[in-house]
Amino acid sequence: MGLSEWLAPLQQLAQQAAAEIMAVYRRGEVAVTDKADASPLTEADLRAHRVIAAGLQALTPGIPVLSEESALQPWAERRQWSRFWLVDPLDGTREFVSRSGEFTVNIALIEGGQPVLGVVQVPVTGALYYGGPTLGAWCREQGVERRLHTRLPQAPVRLVASRRSGLDAMAQLEQALAREFGAVERVAQSSSLKLCEVAQGSADLYPRLGPTSEWDTAAGHAVLLGAGGCVLQPDFSPLMYHKQDILNPHFLALGSDPARWAFLRPLLA
Repeated sequence: MGLSEWLAPLQQLAQQAAAEIMAVYRRGEVAVTDKADASPLTEADLRAHRVIAAGLQALTPGIPVLSEESALQPWAERRQWSRFWLVDPLDGTREFVSRSGEFTVNIALIEGGQPVLGVVQVPVTGALYYGGPTLGAWCREQGVERRLHTRLPQAPVRLVASRRSGLDAMAQLEQALAREFGAVERVAQSSSLKLCEVAQGSADLYPRLGPTSEWDTAAGHAVLLGAGGCVLQPDFSPLMYHKQDILNPHFLALGSDPARWAFLRPLLA
């Protein structure tokens, strides 16, 4: 099967995981435990993980799966992978616990260090974002499918940012944008929805100046690439995946020509 042939089963798998998440969400209060890195874990994370891991194993038994909720395979083994599934079964667990609705299911395929296919499911709204750099990008919501395109440069600059991470650094970056372009609109958003906002043209850029892991970004990154955007590291080279520590550097997700935003490079370091 090729990438386009995997889109439909991946969407179904993400929707099945979302159903497991919503079954827990609708119960109301959720028990939370802390993982070794102090990030929260709930029953919903584990139920979604089990659905996705089993589904990917059945769909592509020869492609390994790296999930936030699975045991981390040794680097000596992982470094041999030419391609693999990268999964965050419930991205935005804190938002899930706080019942903001801003959490997602993320499934991505990584090849050669780049996301080539991604699906982002929003359990509360049912919105489904999907695509990849050679496929294009779409959103399906309430039975309507629309093609995604990034936003053409226009005023005012629209910035989407994390609700919780890197707020002081973000304020400095916002000031730099205002000096360069004038008025700046800032929208707070959580989880991989920020990447989807840039992909669908609702924002010009998403700067990330706090910690993220590869599974947090890969699926939304694939969608953004399919919509015509890019995600850049502090040196403005493409954000790469398949690192030993599974951590991303600071990055800048863009919907238009990187040269327009080059003045921000010092603030990403």
